[in-house]
Amino acid sequence: MYVSCSTLCFGDRPIEAALRQIAELEFNRMELALIEGGPHLGPSDVARDPDGALHRLRTGPSLASSALDLDFGPVDAETLRTRFEAICRFSKLLTVAVLTIPAAPIGSPIEQEVERLSSLASVANREGLVLSVRTHRDTLTADPAVALDLCKRVTGLGVTLDPSHYVLGPFSGRNYDDLFPFVQNAHFRDTGKNPGEEQVRIGQGKVDYARIVTILERHGYNRSLTVALHNRGDSPFDVEVEVRKMKLLLESLI
Repeated sequence: MYVSCSTLCFGDRPIEAALRQIAELEFNRMELALIEGGPHLGPSDVARDPDGALHRLRTGPSLASSALDLDFGPVDAETLRTRFEAICRFSKLLTVAVLTIPAAPIGSPIEQEVERLSSLASVANREGLVLSVRTHRDTLTADPAVALDLCKRVTGLGVTLDPSHYVLGPFSGRNYDDLFPFVQNAHFRDTGKNPGEEQVRIGQGKVDYARIVTILERHGYNRSLTVALHNRGDSPFDVEVEVRKMKLLLESLI
């Protein structure tokens, strides 16, 4: 296992500046977030001009990429597949194996989501990549039982575990240990159990980092522990300080 930093930790600045900040905090790896309409590059930017996107990433410090965190936005199935195929080609240029996407919104038909994820997973598997759905309180994976069902029914599908959403979410307190064999990536921030505590200072929340890392280790997990605080420029605390604290905490556990 190793510790990586999401580019969303510094979403309040351009991607080049975000990468410089990650390097200054002495990370060796970063998770590149490609969010349509987000603060940095979007999937449509990469699909349209992969060389240009690659150039922007390589003009800064030399950081290896641990994974891609993707959100294609509200697009039709054909556009999604076309852009996903482009991202798969791009990920190979970055030597990235794990692609994380959001699951369908909570309440969506399960069978429809199995079909959608199966189509995307087949593309990823063909390219030697791993498709993973993030656990999130606003999507089907808010329920760990549904997340597990998706992983069992979609060949090659993994989970990007963000335990914060099982601390504060509609299925708060549910046991999610059965998901650990399917974890392909892990996102960490601290979260409390009360409304408005989606992201708090390290140590003020309820995420049991030591337990999670221990179980991951038991299952032979050897990928990234990603510092994934989201900085939109309106945080009530110094995000850079908290990123540093989270980095040191995670490094102490491996």
